[in-house]
Amino acid sequence: MPVCEFSDAVLTGLAPDGGLVFPEKISPINLDTLNKWRGLSYQELALEIISIYVTDIDHEALKEIIDHAYTTEKFGSEEITPLTRLHDDLYILGLSNGPTLAFKDVAMQFLGELFSHILQKRDQVMNIVGATSGDTGSAAEYAMQAKPNINVFMLSPQGRMSDFQRAQMYSLDIDNINNIAVEGTFDDCQDMVKAINQDAEFKAGYSLGAVNSINWARILAQVVYYFKAYFSVTTENTEKVSFSVPSGNFGNIFAGFVAKRMGLPVHQLILATNENNVLDEFFKTGVYRVRSSEETHATSSPSMDISKASNFERFVYLLLDEDGEKVSALWEQLARTGSFDLSEHPRMLDRSWHGIYSGTSTHEDRMRTIKQIYETYNVMLDPHTADGVKVAAEVADDGYKLICLETALPAKFGEIIEETLSLSPDRPESMKDIESLPQFVDEMPKDVAQLKEYIQQKLISATE
Repeated sequence: MPVCEFSDAVLTGLAPDGGLVFPEKISPINLDTLNKWRGLSYQELALEIISIYVTDIDHEALKEIIDHAYTTEKFGSEEITPLTRLHDDLYILGLSNGPTLAFKDVAMQFLGELFSHILQKRDQVMNIVGATSGDTGSAAEYAMQAKPNINVFMLSPQGRMSDFQRAQMYSLDIDNINNIAVEGTFDDCQDMVKAINQDAEFKAGYSLGAVNSINWARILAQVVYYFKAYFSVTTENTEKVSFSVPSGNFGNIFAGFVAKRMGLPVHQLILATNENNVLDEFFKTGVYRVRSSEETHATSSPSMDISKASNFERFVYLLLDEDGEKVSALWEQLARTGSFDLSEHPRMLDRSWHGIYSGTSTHEDRMRTIKQIYETYNVMLDPHTADGVKVAAEVADDGYKLICLETALPAKFGEIIEETLSLSPDRPESMKDIESLPQFVDEMPKDVAQLKEYIQQKLISATE
């Protein structure tokens, strides 16, 4: 893909050849810049970081976008992403206080405001087609609902989300929101989204865009809270800290990797998987081996039930010294054989370069962790965050402050909380009885042609 402006990259989502768009370079920062950023509000810090990569939106307009995205009203805290200290060196980064109670809100609220600004300025319409394992879908729909010039078509795996996640998405009865339950896994949904984006004629003819973490703007927005958390737990910019990140599609931890490459003093990035441990296998062996739908487990941390990590392509691009041809060759090999091996690559062997350590958590592990943290600190974790805490306890080096990234509020996964603690997690008043609301969703097999026809018919109906 040729070089393009930031706004074009945001609207494009996937590149025309099906690859992921990426900045020409990750801009390094120095100690003076870190000193300047320390003490900034969340909004001020976001403006400093995001403006580095924004080429075609003026400073005041970008400031307005950010200020509208990150408000106390939306996130329940002036800090936006507050920290909870469990003990001297262990913290939970609160990323789940937004409208849908999941970390995806942090990036999606920014993306919603960004889309609106660009589309209205250009007088264009965008039809967003996305895939969700549970949290991206609701975060996107709540950020995009009723926004002019935007329609959302969200694919989700039928029967593979929590009751709360389904209700949060499917209860939206809003003209520009369309929910599609696919007979398959999240990876099947993601494959369908990629397939229609790779049809250049269809994509252009129906103005398709993306909100998954394949959209660079989402990764960029997530970079901010790594810096903010670092400043919150340190007093000097020479101190290193570690982050533990529950990982499925590799977007959240990749944002941390970008922060590290920019110059944030990161000691370890700890990647936690559930039973679908494709990424753990890679960082332990150097072999990336995707799983079929039949091999992908339905687990009690369902948002991580992913066996093809979309953002992983960006990591491999940087690992291979930004050689796009080598990346393309690897992905062609992946399509043919289901795997590739980078175990002997010098950067894979150099932990100081990527800083990523990994581990796997099971149902029994996360139940044990939820119980232990609740009984010790009176803090309730959702199952994905519990995976992050469990793996961090195994692989984190002593002597460094450790920040575990929260994935969602426990309310979204009441079943496992009740099974583990014999009590129900608190819910916001607005979502007390969300499962009892009528649900609006269409079912579909894994069929790209049928998805295209569905989009066409919905858009025709909307104009009649």
